[in-house]
Amino acid sequence: MFKTVLFPIDQSRESRQAAETVAEVVKNCNSRLIILSVVEAPEEAAEAATKVMASPEAIAELLETAKTLFTNLGLASETIEREGKPAFVICDVADEISADLIVMGCRGLGLTEEGVADSVTNRVINLSPCPVLIVP
Repeated sequence: MFKTVLFPIDQSRESRQAAETVAEVVKNCNSRLIILSVVEAPEEAAEAATKVMASPEAIAELLETAKTLFTNLGLASETIEREGKPAFVICDVADEISADLIVMGCRGLGLTEEGVADSVTNRVINLSPCPVLIVP
């Protein structure tokens, strides 16, 4: 059903909680798992009201930790690191890899300048080329 699952992550509690759901979906559907993390461009991060992860080193460590978690659960995964505005990058990557499903936490670190009503999660829901499963 879901051949390719995209799991965008950040350092939030919601992202960590979504990992369990991702593992269940990937196991049940025998899916290809792609883990994505987005670093905002320095000028964008400086302008944001809430700094998301701006360090490429932090992103690399986060991706490695996530990959290890899924490996320990017996699941293969691939990682992608990109730079840009998180919601747009998530949707672009979903389109590039022909994702069948995006699974993400209900609200991570990525609030937009407009606030909660226009969070990264809400933007992904509205822009996504595939279904989005939001884990509360």
